[in-house]
Amino acid sequence: MILLPIYNTLILPNTRVYFQTEDFKEVTNHEPTQGSRVLFLMEKEKTAPEDLDENSFYPIGVRGEITEVNDQGYVAIQTNNRVRLNDIYKVADQTFDFSLTRLNDIDDLDSATEAQKVEGIKEAILEFSENTPWGRDAKNFIQGFDSLEQMIVTASPWLTITNEERYHLLEIDSRAKRAEAIEKIMYEFSETAQVQNDAARAQQEDYRKLYKEQAIKKQLDYLQKELDDMHPENVTDIRRMEMRIEESGMNEDARKEAEKALNRLKQEGNNSPEYGMLYDYLDFMTSLAWRKEASEKIDLKEAEAVLDREHFGLEKIKRRIIQQIAVMNLKKQQSGSILLFVGAPGTGKTSIGKSIADALHRKYVRVSLGGVRDEADIRGHRRTYIGAMPGRIMDGIKKSGVSNPVMVLDEVDKLSSSYNGDPASALLEVLDPEQNSTFTDHYMNVPYDLSDVLFVCTANTMDTIPEPLLDRMEVIRFSGYTASDKLQIAKQHLLPKAMESMGITKDMLEVPDPTIEEIISGYTMESGVRGLKNRLDTLCRSVAVHVEQDDDKKVTVLPEDLSELLDMQPIRHGRKLTETKPGIVTGLAWTSAGGEILFIETLFTKGQGKTIITGQLGDVMKESAQIAISIVKSMFPEKEELFEENDLHIHVPEGAVPKDGPSAGITLTTALASLVTGKKVDPTVGMTGEVSLRGVVTAIGGLPEKLMAAARAGLKTIYIPEENIRDLKDVPQEVKDQLQIIGVKEVSDVLKANNILDA
Repeated sequence: MILLPIYNTLILPNTRVYFQTEDFKEVTNHEPTQGSRVLFLMEKEKTAPEDLDENSFYPIGVRGEITEVNDQGYVAIQTNNRVRLNDIYKVADQTFDFSLTRLNDIDDLDSATEAQKVEGIKEAILEFSENTPWGRDAKNFIQGFDSLEQMIVTASPWLTITNEERYHLLEIDSRAKRAEAIEKIMYEFSETAQVQNDAARAQQEDYRKLYKEQAIKKQLDYLQKELDDMHPENVTDIRRMEMRIEESGMNEDARKEAEKALNRLKQEGNNSPEYGMLYDYLDFMTSLAWRKEASEKIDLKEAEAVLDREHFGLEKIKRRIIQQIAVMNLKKQQSGSILLFVGAPGTGKTSIGKSIADALHRKYVRVSLGGVRDEADIRGHRRTYIGAMPGRIMDGIKKSGVSNPVMVLDEVDKLSSSYNGDPASALLEVLDPEQNSTFTDHYMNVPYDLSDVLFVCTANTMDTIPEPLLDRMEVIRFSGYTASDKLQIAKQHLLPKAMESMGITKDMLEVPDPTIEEIISGYTMESGVRGLKNRLDTLCRSVAVHVEQDDDKKVTVLPEDLSELLDMQPIRHGRKLTETKPGIVTGLAWTSAGGEILFIETLFTKGQGKTIITGQLGDVMKESAQIAISIVKSMFPEKEELFEENDLHIHVPEGAVPKDGPSAGITLTTALASLVTGKKVDPTVGMTGEVSLRGVVTAIGGLPEKLMAAARAGLKTIYIPEENIRDLKDVPQEVKDQLQIIGVKEVSDVLKANNILDA
């Protein structure tokens, strides 16, 4: 007897089952022959034939006999009765020996009842099969069933019952109980199949509608495209936006958001109040450059030539820009360190940003941040607001038309905060290389990559820039121009541009160098060249009138003609004193327009020891005055009665101008020491430096601008803190050649050098 293991297959007595010949051979390791007896045993778990053992089978099986081995590759087996497995063991040739006991069914099901149940199940199966593709072909086959066992054994491959439930059906001795179980399983099968059939039919119908809709849309799109090609002037807004979205190269998030807005645009119609807002949004999104620009290797010599052509001087700044370009070339990146140009107005901070763009062969865009106090100016407004607009950053990207412009953020020191938020904090995301690759403008509501943008910021002072924002930038200081620098800038750049803008040729106007020098020294007062440009523009306008009135005469402007042509009197600069007296010393100050000299004046008047400070001094400068008084009292204890019997008056001229800062400490101390000793300080001597109660002179800022002011005012000797000696490398050589610059550590060094204190 051949053992035929089965798993998850239902075998019952008195049924006919079929196996593929190859499967039979593989499982039994026997060649099927007609008349061979077969024993069906159900496996407890799915097991490979070579791994089967005595514990792999359930104890009840079914005997059968091979009735047919046909040429189509099938084996037909007729099952007989059930058997109980008494003993089984594996032999050497991987086959099994076993002993069996016959199990007889309890025949408690009459033929009429069985026939009734069979007919009921047939009707249920035929009912749901009518709506299936195979129903008509299977009708005669279903009608041929005459027993419940044969019906469920045939349906076994499609039943969803478990292997244990199939064995339980075989275990039942009573045919009546087995019939009830079979009936329950078959009705569940027919109902489940009916539901699945209905669901599949409904799904198929949905697919059919979807395919039909897609086919119609494709036809409409094709026809619309043909019409658009024939009449481009009649393309609808929606169709135009569809084409722009397809061609834009947006990332996945942006495309989804744009398509969502486009679908709303289609639904709203032209007369909807939201139509304009949606159209503006799509117009903005599709106008942005979403594709990354190819990295271009920049010729350093060419870049250096561009910078030299557009700007005179500024060697340190140009050198730093060339370094930046070299690094970008080596790393094949389109951006690098974020540069912050700090300096007085008119020193070329903004215009050099344009030159950087020219040197890099990239687009230039300037964003003015002066006076911005609303966070939405940086990040944009949310589209829920009426009149919503993108922020200035993304608006600048749109205007540039590329994803990698050189963007100059002008006047970052003049940002201010309000109840509308802090724009300086919003800039942190823009200027942080770790974050700006996913910068999200509120108006766009999708991320945009700013990592290829080269940001250049400008400011007049760092005092008002928040520290977190300052940390993200590399500070490069513009110290201003000397008189000789201004002369060359005027001759090479400013005067030719002014003449061109006024329509004046070289044949009409001649401005000798002494005249330009007089304009620089007598009619401007800043460290930059903006005032000089304005004066030259005014000069050319005045000359234009003379040229129009007398066509044949060439105008040569002499220094004595300037007052009339510029329609102003020369500016009175701070100049050194021609004579002095004890208690008066010249100091140096830094302003946003450059450097200036100032005079510290001190005077004793009969009184009760009060200290009077005038000249609109700030709190820090008043504290410096108190420190100076204490130092002088400690250095000249014999003069303390002067402070007790007199009122001390400290004054800094130009009282309408606010003044503050610690760098006047050494000047105040020297002036008071001069006052109490009665010894004069040379009017050609100037000084700057903060002092401490220990009498130490500490470092200050703005040294280049202060020394330029000293040279312009005619001073000869300047005392600076010794710690600032290293900053002299930033001072133009022309200025250093005009001054004797002395570094000092302590107040006593200055007093001894000026013969106030004995050496």
